Amino acid sequence: MIHPTQIQDMLQAALETGGDFAEVFVEDRTNGQLGMTGGVVDTALSGRDFGIGIRIMKEHFSVYAYTSDMSEQSLIRLTKSAAKAIRGGGAPGTQPITLHPHAISNHHPIAIIPDGSQKRAKIDMMRRAHEAASQYDPSITQTSIGISNSIQNVLIANSNGLLVEDTRTYTRMRISAIATAGEHRQSGFRGPGAYAGTEFLENLNIEENARHAARIASTMVKAGYAPSGRLPVVIENGFGGVLFHEACGHGLESTAVAHGTSVFANKIGQQVASPLVTAVDNGTIPNAWGSLNIDDEGAPTQRNVLIENGILKGYLIDRMGSRQMGVPATGSGRRQSYKFAPASRMNNTFIANGASTREEIIANTEYGIYAKSLGGGSVNTSTSEFNFAVEEAYMIRNGKIAEPVKGATLIGKGIETLQNIDMVGNNLDHGQGMCGSVSGSLPVNCGQPTIRVSEMTVGGRKGE
Repeated sequence: MIHPTQIQDMLQAALETGGDFAEVFVEDRTNGQLGMTGGVVDTALSGRDFGIGIRIMKEHFSVYAYTSDMSEQSLIRLTKSAAKAIRGGGAPGTQPITLHPHAISNHHPIAIIPDGSQKRAKIDMMRRAHEAASQYDPSITQTSIGISNSIQNVLIANSNGLLVEDTRTYTRMRISAIATAGEHRQSGFRGPGAYAGTEFLENLNIEENARHAARIASTMVKAGYAPSGRLPVVIENGFGGVLFHEACGHGLESTAVAHGTSVFANKIGQQVASPLVTAVDNGTIPNAWGSLNIDDEGAPTQRNVLIENGILKGYLIDRMGSRQMGVPATGSGRRQSYKFAPASRMNNTFIANGASTREEIIANTEYGIYAKSLGGGSVNTSTSEFNFAVEEAYMIRNGKIAEPVKGATLIGKGIETLQNIDMVGNNLDHGQGMCGSVSGSLPVNCGQPTIRVSEMTVGGRKGE
């Protein structure tokens, strides 16, 4: 993508004002997107993004700059301009920088590289999804189907001599169904994806995923409203893990912890969750949506135990967080593209399996809410306060799943919710999503088995 001697010149120039570390990130990404609304193809896009970013550090301060102009003069000019922002000056780097190529282990084999020749086959897949969803129930009035893929080639080099390259391939299908009943409309969504090629779509049960989205929409549009109050809540496996991801996971990133803006700061070794809870972030799961061979700082990803039997064991730490906190990085530096400096971010984050079955959890709940599918939400990492919409919910009565209810929201504090988990299932599963934060939007897996929170604030309608 760029000759190593040019990178060495950039790194050398980056340290001329006294910086103690410099890093170059080069990206060459191709994207493809197809969309279908109501059975009609309305989107067919492809593009390429190519650029380079330079980060310079001095102790706990850093500066970042980027460009898509890859001429040698432009790159040196950009680097020297960024270097001027390093405060305090100091002795310039005098030792010549020699880059040493590092081989990586590829944990994510790709069978079918996405390309334009597959367009007709992908349109057929989208049509199958449209037909399965629209025919599920007469209440389904609209569908929206999309297939996206990207191939990201990255080169990462730094003033410590690292030079490493990797290729990342992502494929995802998005299925949305809308149901209408009178003046009421409800939507259902499925978005399976993987660090994989077109083989992921060929092996995907498209009709099952489409019917799943349609079922949510058609069930919820006919449902009554959820009650409000403090209730036991059973949260289904898979994407139910988004609650932990948002309400707790972001608070375990060094981006927040290093600055003391996380409720989990300075709590290593303390009981922060129920003894039933073990939480992990694992960037090495083969072909998982949130996995990487190396993070966006060039470090191998790894399995990081965050909470073990309720005890806080560690954080997710990038290079800057490592400097600020005086602890090793955890292979957690991620960025959306060359336009962003890396930051500590999650990969595949989940609550590990427990000992209960899903059936036991439901049977042991006399009255409560069964949150089968969660939607969007918000969180304040400094307090861990959150608010989540429930996309699909049911009442639990006398230990059995009863009528569907809509309009439920889950409200609380992440650290209190962790402590109130009193049953953990043995059916761990993962769901795919996009996570937005300071370093852009990234593919992540959220996972968990079925869990029960003994008491949560449920927003709904009084008297229902």
